[in-house]
Amino acid sequence: MTRVRLIAGIGFLVALLSGAGIQTVPAVASEAFSDVNVTAATLKVNAKGEALVSYVRSSGAPRHILVWGAVNALSPSSGQPQVRFQFDYAGGWGKYRKSNYWRTFRNRCTPYTGPPLPYFVAGCDAPDGSYWALQSWQRRLPVLGFAPFAALQSAYELHLSHWTGPLAQLAVGVHWTYDDSAVGIFGRLTYDGQPVYGFGATPKGVPKDRYSRTVYIDTFNSIYGAGWHRETGILLHHPTGTFCHSFVPQMPPPGYPNRDTVPAAPGDRYRVSVMGPGVTPVLEWDGDGLMPWSGTAAQRTARSAAADIWNGVMAGDSQCAPEAG
Repeated sequence: MTRVRLIAGIGFLVALLSGAGIQTVPAVASEAFSDVNVTAATLKVNAKGEALVSYVRSSGAPRHILVWGAVNALSPSSGQPQVRFQFDYAGGWGKYRKSNYWRTFRNRCTPYTGPPLPYFVAGCDAPDGSYWALQSWQRRLPVLGFAPFAALQSAYELHLSHWTGPLAQLAVGVHWTYDDSAVGIFGRLTYDGQPVYGFGATPKGVPKDRYSRTVYIDTFNSIYGAGWHRETGILLHHPTGTFCHSFVPQMPPPGYPNRDTVPAAPGDRYRVSVMGPGVTPVLEWDGDGLMPWSGTAAQRTARSAAADIWNGVMAGDSQCAPEAG
C-alpha cells in the first residue's frame, strides 16, 4: 500500500541520484563528533546552556568535550550561515583555560521528555526548557548494498542535537515508476513549514554549505541479502527540499571493488534517514515496500493514491518529473 507518513526528528541539492545514475554524496555533519565508534557516551547540561559529552574513544582513552552556542536551525539563507556548535575537545581548557572544568561541571539535566528519536543514546531536558540528545548511527555505509571496504564506511558517528519546539518533518511515499516497471521512493524534508535545502555542491556532489542535507535510503530483504542494506544517498533538491529514487540497475561509483552493474534492489521495506537542519536531531522513516506491478485492481487504486501524494509532496521539483509514475 502506498502511503505517506510525517516523522519528527533531529538532525543535510542540485545533484540528483535517481534511476539515471548514482554517486557518492558526503554530507556536512555539523553536529557529529570527530571521534567514531565511541562507547559509554554520557550527556550533561548546566544552567549556562553548555553541554558536556563524555565517552571512551576506540583507543580506550576517555574524552570530555564541552559544547555550546547553537539551538534549532535557520531557514535556508544564502547570506546567513547556518547555526553550528562550538566544540572544546579539551573539556573546558579551550574556553576557560581550566584543565579541570569538566570535573566541576554542574549537571542540571532532568530526565528526557522529548519526542522519541531513532538511534537514541542519551537525552535530557535542560533548565531553560530546551532538549539535548545524543544519537549514534552508521551514516557512511557504501551504497548499492556493498559491504564496507574502507574503515570509516562501517563507523558509528555520534551526533549531538539541541532544540526547542517542533522538529523537522520528513514526508515519504512509495510508488511505481517508469511506466510501472520499477518501484520508487520520494519525499520532502521541511522545518518550521519551510523546505530544507542547500545552495550548491562540488562536481563530485560534496555540499558547499551547512544548509545542505542528504537522505540515506536503505532497503530490507532485497537482492543485496537479508536485512538492511544501504541503497543510495541523495542531496535534497533546491529549493523544494525534495528527493526521489527508483530501484533500477545501477553502476557502482568510482573507487568501488568492482564496476559491474548491480541489479535493481527493491525490498520488503524501506528506511530513510536524514540529519535535521542546523543542530536538530536525526530523523528516520520506515515503511512498507511494494510488490512488482501486475495491474491488479488494488494496485491501480494504490497507484492513483500515490499520484495524489506525489502531486502534493513533490510540487515544483522538475528534476524528479521522469519518476512521477
